[in-house]
Amino acid sequence: MTTTLGTLLRGDYHVHSTFSDDARSTVSENLAAASAAGLTEIRLVDHVRQSSTWVADFLTTVSAAPIYSDLKVLTGVEAKILNARGELDLPPDLVVGPGGVGAILIADHQFPGPDGAWTPDETKAKLSAGLSVSDALDLLIGATVAAMESVEWGQLAHCFSILPKIGLAESDLTDEHLAIWAGAAATTGTLIEVNEKWGCPEPRSLRAALDAGAVLVASTDSHVATEVGHYSRVSGILSAADALTSAGQS
Repeated sequence: MTTTLGTLLRGDYHVHSTFSDDARSTVSENLAAASAAGLTEIRLVDHVRQSSTWVADFLTTVSAAPIYSDLKVLTGVEAKILNARGELDLPPDLVVGPGGVGAILIADHQFPGPDGAWTPDETKAKLSAGLSVSDALDLLIGATVAAMESVEWGQLAHCFSILPKIGLAESDLTDEHLAIWAGAAATTGTLIEVNEKWGCPEPRSLRAALDAGAVLVASTDSHVATEVGHYSRVSGILSAADALTSAGQS
């Protein structure tokens, strides 16, 4: 993979099927849509919790699906960060790598507090009650780094999408926060997806990631086959990240 725009947009690294309860298309429908969109790579991903028991059936379904000669098919599961220690909501018997899923997508669906996952409303209440923005962001970055370090095949799903839900923004992250985050992604080999649905991470964050040597991939986070491989926000975000390089060199 390269970070050139044209190459990135020929992959979709986060595509949900009916194995997720909020998605509408089957694995086969997603693969047909990816082929029709001219993609060369797709990662089929569905949500897991510690109690999930369907992963083996998911892998069997993917293996039995129609084959498209120009399309590389990858798999993954998406799990939320459970706490500030970076623990993930994963089935205890999950196999990752040969014989299992190809990646774990690390998701900030809730805020990783020291005592467990906080809902956005709970996090807002804690901020109102005295939790400083700086301390909150330290918790988020620390948990994300710990989660990256806990898995061998990782991908950050819609990273920082939690921030606007709790009344904060990526611009609240300091350069030091981003350097720690980006360095951990590069060191651990964790992919950073540029997410169409949530429009994140933003260009400044991606610039830090690229400068650290992290690898970017594009994703639609699609929940219906008609969205697979169709980008508008991602291309703009990536172009803006490239422009930050040009501006810095002028």
